Amino acid sequence: MTDSPKSPPNCAMVLFGAHGDLTKRLVVPALYNLACAGQLPKNFALIGVDHNDCTADQWRKELHDFLEGLSKGKGEATEKKIDEAVWKKLADTMDYIVGDFTKDKTYNDIKDKLATLESKTDGNALFYLAVADRFFGPVVDALGKAGLVTEDGKSWRRVVIEKPFGHDLESAKALNARVLKQLKEEQVYRIDHFLGKETVQNIMALRFANGLFEPIWNRDRIDHVQITVSETVGVETRAGFYEVTGALRDMVPNHVFQLVAMTAMEPPVSFDADAVRAKKAEVFKAMHPLTPADAVRGQYDAGEIDGKKVQAYRDEAGVKKDSATETFVAMRLTIDNWRWAGVPFYLRTGKRMSKRDTEIAIQFKNAPYTLFRETPVNELDCNWLILQIQPDEGIKMRFNAKKPGTEMALESVTMNFNYADWFKQAPAVGYETLLYDVFIGDGTLFQRADQVEAAWAVVDPILKAWAAEKPKDFPNYASGSAGPAASDALLKRDRRKWRAIH
Repeated sequence: MTDSPKSPPNCAMVLFGAHGDLTKRLVVPALYNLACAGQLPKNFALIGVDHNDCTADQWRKELHDFLEGLSKGKGEATEKKIDEAVWKKLADTMDYIVGDFTKDKTYNDIKDKLATLESKTDGNALFYLAVADRFFGPVVDALGKAGLVTEDGKSWRRVVIEKPFGHDLESAKALNARVLKQLKEEQVYRIDHFLGKETVQNIMALRFANGLFEPIWNRDRIDHVQITVSETVGVETRAGFYEVTGALRDMVPNHVFQLVAMTAMEPPVSFDADAVRAKKAEVFKAMHPLTPADAVRGQYDAGEIDGKKVQAYRDEAGVKKDSATETFVAMRLTIDNWRWAGVPFYLRTGKRMSKRDTEIAIQFKNAPYTLFRETPVNELDCNWLILQIQPDEGIKMRFNAKKPGTEMALESVTMNFNYADWFKQAPAVGYETLLYDVFIGDGTLFQRADQVEAAWAVVDPILKAWAAEKPKDFPNYASGSAGPAASDALLKRDRRKWRAIH
């Protein structure tokens, strides 16, 4: 994150997994959007690496066709029509290497290619691992063995690693140790695309730049916090990945916990990367490890979404008929520090739910209602501050106001701030800011090793408990619903309830 855009230094970007879904859907569209905004390095080279036997021209065409399909869709990934001049400029920087990620020859070919580009890129190179997580360690090892990540003091070498970073605490520690054997921590960029979203980045501005909110952002004024990440999509074509991962591993230690950290962190002394990341790490370290009583799991059954019938998870292609994989998780999280003592954080995320919705909802404690004895105050909604992250980015305030008329009758009303109404937003897939920050060497929005391990430490007891005991009630929520009944019961025991998914 920067106060004003810097011009990124010249560099080459080596993209492992050049034919993968992540490359097509997110990485290359983000690079194209940066090119449209004039925020790519002046001298830039993109080298795709994959085992698929094809030419550079074929790879460029494949990506162009996919991007063209995105531009004709309903999303906000790109403008409705590709700027062919911008695309040609980007495409001219692209080259392709056919290679096996496990073979030395691949890395020698990369080394040779980078050598031919050195005068153009000033020797700077970024290695992006858009590959299955089983390749993270081997690729980093091979980069180290080939001398590709050694810095000479004149140029830099950086590695971007996607999630999942480990599958539990033990594997995360092992992967960190393996990566940091070849790289310095400042060379590693553990990416989470949630942190590229404007509303997420705006949390710190909202909290720390406004005298209206900063004094009340604590246990004295806040009753509890709810974070919801709901999806209408099912497992789709990811059954192979999802069957061994599940909703908890896939979403909570990374995406959802990053939202918690942004909401709960103490103010850093500056927006320096280490200062911000240190405060986020403190949040994870203050979280109580979860117990089975703190969390519930679910798996979607058949149902109906947007008027269309959808099948149960166990009927999806590639899913075992007796699968115990959770597609929904909800939990009650406790942060044991001065600011948040006694304030529970309720988190839920799931697939095949009623609406696509990602929000952080903060409920404030009620004011005394003694003045309003004659009004049905029990029917009033509480005061809420709602940070809407997707599908539409914005902020809502929910408060009580007097209804017009002769009587003192109250009603809950909503004040809306929508980003699209105030700011012209360039098309984005969520990776633009993150890639730009890697180019300029700003690690603020990326996870540090201690953050990763502290987050896994919180959920590790749940993972072990669920692995030891198979669920007896799966599937336990209908597609198109708000999740299993146990999720509602989790809050009901605290005399609270979930906000409706909008």
